[in-house]
Amino acid sequence: MNEVFDFIINSRKAFIRLIDGLTIEELNKIPDGYNNNIIWNFGHIVVSTQTLCYVRTGILEDAASVKFNEYYKKDTKPSYIVTEEEVAELKTITLESIEKIKADYANGKFFGITPFTTATYGVQMNSIEEILITTIGHDNVHYGYASALKKYM
Repeated sequence: MNEVFDFIINSRKAFIRLIDGLTIEELNKIPDGYNNNIIWNFGHIVVSTQTLCYVRTGILEDAASVKFNEYYKKDTKPSYIVTEEEVAELKTITLESIEKIKADYANGKFFGITPFTTATYGVQMNSIEEILITTIGHDNVHYGYASALKKYM
């Protein structure tokens, strides 16, 4: 599993590099014909992985402890101008949350999770390993969206 965690972290570092090259205006820009922006896609991966790993598995009762969840969860769209301070915090959380999941994994916190079916892929997740592998795909879908949106800058 170390390779899986390393891949997630390296992918997220690539996403950070993508957003580091943009202004706050560019991060918040919603191009004509689209319903979200680059920073929403980044914030979405930050909250989704935490929710999948801790809430959907039954480890946590609800997503109240997932910072920014209400703004970036599934089926949301940008509803305010994100500040530079929030971008910085999201960048910190994106890596720290994976390190926490990695530590919790090593400590056996995810043993005996409650299986669930993903809304996006319609696939049953039976283990934390399956969830983390799915996270790789999900993160990279949103990295791709953000890369495409960058072409409108």
